[in-house]
Amino acid sequence: MNVFVDTSALLAVLDRSDERHAAAKQTWEEMLNGDHTLLCHNYVLVETSAVLTRRVGIEAARVFERDVVPVLRLFWVTREIHEAAVGAHLAAGRRALSLVDCASFEVMRRTGVRTAFAFDPHFKEFGYEVL
Repeated sequence: MNVFVDTSALLAVLDRSDERHAAAKQTWEEMLNGDHTLLCHNYVLVETSAVLTRRVGIEAARVFERDVVPVLRLFWVTREIHEAAVGAHLAAGRRALSLVDCASFEVMRRTGVRTAFAFDPHFKEFGYEVL
């Protein structure tokens, strides 16, 4: 099964102080040991690295780059995807909905992925199945 991996899930997996760490780690391990293709895009990598470095430290960012990024099937946000995401973001007009979220929804729409590993409630709100 194809599963989109969001920043919220990656942070929960990598930050032991996150209240969802145990559940996230268990789901992550199940996906790695199962028949899953884990999809992500470069904006999520940037967001995760920035927040992880600020919250946990640079060593956590190293672990992320060394151990996590290689298991992800990456999509690179093109100008076309970026413009569609910006349009959706501005049209939504909501502070809590980020440009990265809108880029994720655009990538998921274009790839046909309907399931996300995410703790961000926007995925469910926008009609995606959430692990």
